[in-house]
Amino acid sequence: MTHRMDEHTSNETTPLIPAEASSSKKPKTPLPKLQIGILMILQLVEPIASMSIFPYINQLIRELGITGGDDAAVGYYAGIIESLFFIAQTLTVLRWSRLSDRIGRKPVLLVGLSGTCISMLCFGLSTTFWGLVVSRCMCGVLNGNVGVMKTMMGELTDSTNMAQGFALIPIMWCIGGFIGPLIGGTLARPQDNWPGLFAHPFWSKYPYFLPCAVSACAIVVGFLILLCFLEETLSTKRRPKLTSATLGISNGADSGNQQALIQSSNVPIRSLLTPTIVIPIANYAMLALLDIAIMALLPLFFSTPTYLGGLGFTPSYIGSWMAIFAFVNGTFQALFFAKIVDRVGPKRLFCVSVSCFTPLMLMFPIMSWLVHARGVVDHAITFALLGQLALIVTWDMAYGTVFMFITASAPTKNVLGAVNGLGQTSASMARVVGPALATSLFAFSKEYNILYGNAVYVVLIMLAGVLRWLGSQLPDEIQDRDE
Repeated sequence: MTHRMDEHTSNETTPLIPAEASSSKKPKTPLPKLQIGILMILQLVEPIASMSIFPYINQLIRELGITGGDDAAVGYYAGIIESLFFIAQTLTVLRWSRLSDRIGRKPVLLVGLSGTCISMLCFGLSTTFWGLVVSRCMCGVLNGNVGVMKTMMGELTDSTNMAQGFALIPIMWCIGGFIGPLIGGTLARPQDNWPGLFAHPFWSKYPYFLPCAVSACAIVVGFLILLCFLEETLSTKRRPKLTSATLGISNGADSGNQQALIQSSNVPIRSLLTPTIVIPIANYAMLALLDIAIMALLPLFFSTPTYLGGLGFTPSYIGSWMAIFAFVNGTFQALFFAKIVDRVGPKRLFCVSVSCFTPLMLMFPIMSWLVHARGVVDHAITFALLGQLALIVTWDMAYGTVFMFITASAPTKNVLGAVNGLGQTSASMARVVGPALATSLFAFSKEYNILYGNAVYVVLIMLAGVLRWLGSQLPDEIQDRDE
């Protein structure tokens, strides 16, 4: 489910085009299909890796024996593991994004994929809690790809096709969120599911290595495709076509323009902290915090025993449900997001999407009550899960819109990497807090029966109110940034 990564100057009430010309819309520019297709492959393989651990992480924590057999305490340790990646990413993602403004997008993406691949293999070979800690930190430190990929999307699109381009980012995250949990839930502990095929003692010692290895293989494929076929989008690093015109001016005006572009990419970060840029980033950060809280709560709620108010699902069943969530979500975003943005407008769609968070949270205590009242997980729970799925689909449309606002807020294209780096840093900081906050509050609520175990949902609903207010501060229209 994912997940999803990652994201207006002048009087906002002033029309972007004259009134007499408003009837004729600017024709849409065709998307560069090959380059965006390669970018989407990269956007796909990373959530496959990150989401593959969710179906089994709680069981892995229990098997490490660090909770002392206390099922209610699993949430504390699971939250720590899920947050470590974002702690490390927060410290480095802005540096990677700014580096991409200088050396190019492609080298930074190659380093990020390499780091993710190595860290996944280390995660699968870890047999201690500290081994998991080191591998997740390694992944965060070496990976700044989410912000860089959004920057490339901004450079490959213009105002006429931006909605189509940015709609693809949450779609690929959803597809990765469909495949990742299936890999994690199906391939975890293969010696139990296929004892004849995985009889070697290696699989008993490292029961979660197989899903990590499969995810690492997907990353290797993405690495090779990027290396061979992706073109650089940073204008100062793009190879010029050798025509008579370009040869004639290469030593003249172009060299001066290139030097100016390089200097503009080195502007101080403080100069970018204007309301035009900060407001979309603040929305993205709060959206990321609440979204990662949902992603952490879902498998924890699914795996928590029924006597503690959960559903008691097995890892394979958790993987199946999360895959269904991601598949339906991705399909809906692919078919309808750009059309809904064109019809409703990005700001209104964002506000409607974030308003779905409160009923989404209320579905958790409703399902707990149903299990308590009926004593079994039956068809009523299935209908409740489908209702929650519909709310998640609407909620996730907020990502595509906030990415559009962040991209349009960049004063020039040459600081787009820095702006996206600021956005990703803020989102990563929020994602540091999100899993630990959600899972710890869940464990605390259940352990001490605060508000009948539902205090976690009340706190998150209050934070959703803050996000709804932040959404009202976004500009009414996205500024036309085309020159």
